[in-house]
Amino acid sequence: MFHEVRFPDDISRGARGGPERRTQIVELASGDEERNASWANSRRRYDAAYGIRRADDLAAVVAFFEARNGRLYGFRWKDWADYKSCLPSGMPAATDQTIGTGDGATTDFQLVKVYASGSQSWTRTITKPVDGTVLVAIDGVEQTTGWSVDTTTGIVSFTTAPANGAAITAGFEFDVPVRFDTDTLDVTLDVERLGSITSIPLIEVRR
Repeated sequence: MFHEVRFPDDISRGARGGPERRTQIVELASGDEERNASWANSRRRYDAAYGIRRADDLAAVVAFFEARNGRLYGFRWKDWADYKSCLPSGMPAATDQTIGTGDGATTDFQLVKVYASGSQSWTRTITKPVDGTVLVAIDGVEQTTGWSVDTTTGIVSFTTAPANGAAITAGFEFDVPVRFDTDTLDVTLDVERLGSITSIPLIEVRR
């Protein structure tokens, strides 16, 4: 269950969080280690409490929490440290990310973002692109018509299948699908009627 609404940007801007991975480490009698990845993909966690600066921010979070029924409904979250197909200082371009290769028959391509370091890389599936930000190119030529994108799944659909061997690329901004990781908000009010919440944990929704 998911609500296609975004958590208030002015509050998420000050939040903390990022990717989490799960690794099992076994120390052998020799002192050597064996390491195994429990998760093939990372999962992001955030704490929105750090973005609350005013009593009005607190009220907005409480209202948002109630409207999502606590942990029941997921929602969009802008990760200000990672929300573009390009570097944070750049502007998305239609050639930023390779999302597939044409075969003359396939019309649907999933948006992805590749994280590379040296010879190693990890490909992240992007399911929540921001409406109006997606750019698409075939063999480096931006396409202004002949395609559409589903902003609830991140799937780009072409009216006519790209030719065999054609490089399909895209640029975009995107949100992270998350949910509250608590059913309780611990609100503190001081004598000046200013409020705070110790922690507002959020966790990425993976389907």
